[in-house]
Amino acid sequence: MQLIQPLDNHLLEMMSWFCCEQELTDWSGPNFRYPFNAMTFVEDLKLNMLSSFALVSNESEFLAFGQFYQRLNKCHLARLIVNPKYRGKGIASELMNRLYRLGIVELKVKESSLFVLAHNYSAIKAYEKFGFVLASYPEQIPLDNCLYMVKS
Repeated sequence: MQLIQPLDNHLLEMMSWFCCEQELTDWSGPNFRYPFNAMTFVEDLKLNMLSSFALVSNESEFLAFGQFYQRLNKCHLARLIVNPKYRGKGIASELMNRLYRLGIVELKVKESSLFVLAHNYSAIKAYEKFGFVLASYPEQIPLDNCLYMVKS
């Protein structure tokens, strides 16, 4: 497996992973347009502003997507998603591990963080298994029922 810059076909495939506005909002957070088209999806991902990666298999299968950026002096992981065909196979852990290691080095920080919605139990479980713990966020979080997690 390797992290690469997402290709246009990855983004088009990823668009098919959301069947409704709620699924998209749960993943993307606020300010992501719905319904979307290829242009608005790419614009709202902020690919030119955030470090964005596709995790692909050795056979070039698109397994997962994720982003990171610096937030509160931490490597903040964002918009993590695993291809529905590969969920439950340890891909989320592999994605987080690679993004975490790369982000810590590139951003020159020592901790990582992320947001997750309280009802996303499978994601919370995966994040806890990876070493993230619930923490207090110093500001108002712009999304209801959103939790903040950190990993040292």
